[in-house]
Parts: sequence; structure tokens; C-alpha cells
Amino acid sequence: MKFKIVTLGCKVNTYESEMMREKLIASNYEETLDNNADVVIINTCSVTNMADAKSRKLINYNKRENPNAIMVVCGCSAQNKKEELSNLDIDILIGNNGKSNIVDLIEDYKNTNEKYINFINSRKLEFEDMEVEKFTNQTRAYIKIQDGCNNFCAYCIIPFMRGNIRSKDMSKVIEEANILVNNGHKEIVLTGIDTGSYGKDKNYDLTDLLNELVKIEGLKRIRLSSIDTFDLDDKFIECLKNNDKICDHLHISLQSGSNKILKLMNRKYTCEEYLNTINKIRNVRPDISITTDVIVGFPQESDEDFNEVLDYVNKVKFSKVHVFPFSKRDGTKASIMDGQVQESVKKARAKKLIEVSDELEKEYYSKFLGKELEVLVEENIDGKSIGHTSNYIKVEIDGTLNRNEFYKVKITSIEKEYVIGELVK
Repeated sequence: MKFKIVTLGCKVNTYESEMMREKLIASNYEETLDNNADVVIINTCSVTNMADAKSRKLINYNKRENPNAIMVVCGCSAQNKKEELSNLDIDILIGNNGKSNIVDLIEDYKNTNEKYINFINSRKLEFEDMEVEKFTNQTRAYIKIQDGCNNFCAYCIIPFMRGNIRSKDMSKVIEEANILVNNGHKEIVLTGIDTGSYGKDKNYDLTDLLNELVKIEGLKRIRLSSIDTFDLDDKFIECLKNNDKICDHLHISLQSGSNKILKLMNRKYTCEEYLNTINKIRNVRPDISITTDVIVGFPQESDEDFNEVLDYVNKVKFSKVHVFPFSKRDGTKASIMDGQVQESVKKARAKKLIEVSDELEKEYYSKFLGKELEVLVEENIDGKSIGHTSNYIKVEIDGTLNRNEFYKVKITSIEKEYVIGELVK
């Protein structure tokens, strides 16, 4: 039987889809990218109302284009919109638990032809163990080390969709990393819903895990997905100082550069605390790339508050800011707050902050003009080789170089979102 997986959303979903893909192939299913599948799996996202709408649209599209397929829908939007989706002609409907049982669920449906709907609503969940042996379509491999979130930011629905924080046993993370490295991966990304909370439900933490992973022979880079400043303590910074396998890039979520707005968002730090952490990191890694997320137009954000954000972003000197106009998320505190900001104002603020981000990105790239950096080549396009440095600068190199190999490259010029590099022979 042929299967097709459609994935929306975050790196965690990407990892979970890869896990389902491996399990199906191991059970003699054949993957297809075309609309001739016998099984279609939609792994949905619910981070915004728009993500819910996109998930629903893709469900309807794939039902129409694959009318005889067994339709499987899972993920955050399935969890969030279960009542609505239960009324659609979906054969297997689950939330974020049970994805590792995908083969059994499909086989049971083939035998019984009975619709299966199952959701676990409790926040007190155990970590669902999953393992991926190889990411066949990319050089960079992910390991999901953590699930769930206890932060309850005012704008976010995900803690209700993913449950409490819970961590993968360290020994199993190490085992999976070794398998991925033995299968050719040289860079691993540690990911989770709240990656920095890893181990808080056990007797160790993220730094303990990093200190073990750096010992793996053949593993050249360890990259972290998004993390919060309050998880970056002195112990972590000491690890960062002493282990160059940990990539020279951290994506540290900010969300606002105004203390007033941070408090309304229910974020767990002040602007001063955030900057103090950044300065500590730069003391041990002066050229590190610090990227972030910022929401503009959050309820009650005044022009004065937004100007604070602009000043703060310039002060921190991020290498890139991912800008999101505030979007009401049904079921969150922020969606019913007083002082909702007009869409036109949100759009104008987002445009202004993106312009600032573009300037900061160019300024950061300029530091490396004429310098030699190591690039892991990830793809070949039209006679060019594309890859990333440790500090996550995208580099284009003339010529077709081997994928998944490191090359020393001299940075010669800057384009808008990447740099041009010249191979050092």
C-alpha cells in the first residue's frame, strides 16, 4: 500500500512525521508524494487560527484528491478542533498521543473498517517514546527530547494541546543520537515544545544532556531549537564556553521588548534579565548569532510601547528577528483582553520591525566578510552548493560540492538573506 504524509507546523511535527514514515516503510508500505495514496496522514498544527484553517483546508483537499484513501488526521489542530473534525469523513482521528502506534491503527482499520477516534485530554502525560534512524531527505537530523509546556503564555494554546512538560530518558536520547551519527548525520538538532525544560521532570537538565552528547565521535554539530532565556543558566553558559560542538547560534524567544507587554503576555522575565543573559553568552561566545521572535500589536501595546521594542531590539543587536503580528488565538487569555490593536497598526509595526531586523542581519553578516567559516553543504541547486555555518549563516558556493560534507569557505559578499562564499583550497 502507498502512503502520503502531509506535515504542518514545528520541528516536533517534522520529527514525528519522520518517525511515522519509518514505521510504515518498515511494515512494507511504500511512500508516494502524488495523489494516488492508499493512506493519507495529515499531521496538523494549531499555533494560530490560520494554522487551524490551513490544516482543515489540507484535510479537505487530500480527501478530494485521494477519495479512496484511508484518511488519518493527527496533531495539535486535531486535538484542538476534535468536535468539528469528528463530523468529517476521517477514518482515524487522534491528537498528539498515539502517533507511534500508526501502523497498528491503520492495520486495525483495514481489518474492521471501523472509524477510530481517540483523544487524551489529561495534562499529566508520560513521554511517548519515539525513535528516528535517519532523515533521508536532509543532512540535518532532529531528535525530539521533550514534549509539553507549563508556561501558559497569554497568547498560546499549545500547553492545552500538548500537555505537561515531560522528557525523553537521557540514555535513549544518547542511543538515538549514536544511531543517527552512525547513519551519516553530522549535525543534530535537539527539539521539543519547550526544549529548555528538558529534564525538569527528572533528575538532570539540558546541560547534562549536552555534556554527554558532545562525547559522541562523529557528531560534529549540536544545534538547539528555540529556547527561553530563563533556561540558560550559568551551568549552561559554562558548557557553551567549553564545547565548540554546540553551534554558535541560539534562538532565544523574546516576544516583546517592553516590560509592560511581557507581563501582560505572562512571560517569566524582564527585558533587563533577558539582556543580562545575552551579555553572559556573548562573553564566552563573542560572535554568536542570537535570533529571536517578537509579537507586535499585542493587546494594549501603545506606540510608546512599540518604540521601546524597536529600541530594545537595536540594543540587543539580534542577528535576525522573526516578526509576528499578534493573531487572536481562540481559547487564550489574550484573545479576550481589552485594548485590541487595529490590524492596520499591527501591519505597519510589523513592517517597521522587519526593516530593523534586515539592517541588523546585514550588520551581523558584515562581521564575517573576508573571513573563513566552515559550511555543511545541504543541497545542490543549479550548479551552486547551499549550506549553513555553525552560526546559521546561509552560504551559497559556486560549484557542485558533496552534500553532508564540511568545507572551509571564505565569505566574499552579502545578498539579502544569505552570503556568497568562495571555497578555500
